[in-house]
Parts: sequence; C-alpha cells; structure tokens
Amino acid sequence: MAERYSSFESGGRMWLFQRVTAAFLLVVLAFHFFLLHFVHHADEVSFLASSARMEQISYYSLMILFLVTATFHGVNGVYNALVNQGLTGTKRTVIKWTLVAASAVLVVQGVRTANAWAGIGLY
Repeated sequence: MAERYSSFESGGRMWLFQRVTAAFLLVVLAFHFFLLHFVHHADEVSFLASSARMEQISYYSLMILFLVTATFHGVNGVYNALVNQGLTGTKRTVIKWTLVAASAVLVVQGVRTANAWAGIGLY
C-alpha cells in the first residue's frame, strides 16, 4: 500500500488554513465570474466601471481579502509542494523567506493598486 506523505502536520493549522482559503477562493471566484461575465459583459467592463465598484467599501474589502487569501493559498501551496519533493535544510529556509518576501511585495502592490482604483490617496 502506498504511504501517505504530506508536509502538512495532521490536524495542523496550516492544513486547515489551506482548506479554508480554498473554499473562500471558490466562492469569491464564482462571485467574480458571475459579476463580470453575466451581470456585466466583457464589452461593458471598463476602468471607470471597475473604479466605481472599488469605491464601494464592501467590494473593496472583498477584493483586498481576495488578494491576501489568494496570495497565502498560492504561496503556501508552492512551498509545501517543494517540501513534499524533498526540500530541506538551508535551501528550505531560503525558499521560505524568499516566498514570504515575494508575498509581502505582492500584497503591498495589490493594496496600492486597489487604493488607486478606489481613489484612496495616501498623502
């Protein structure tokens, strides 16, 4: 019988977070697809319309949460896939902190973009 191997600790928080973020992403992606493909057709989507949606606090908050959740889910998945392939020692530490730094840059730039779309200026 094949042996089960996973870098996630059985019953650990990271395992749970990976599953919770996956479920959240499915719901938000369904909302996004419905909104931008059925409610507003592709030829109706414009920068101005996107900016108007981002000015609504509920939509803005959902998009920020989507950004953070997708970043965590993707980076955590990549990291654990590499660990499952045998990444250990110094390479593991370097990869982990590189992914953490890349995630921070992605989230900061995503929030800056969302703020610009929403008309939120930091003076």
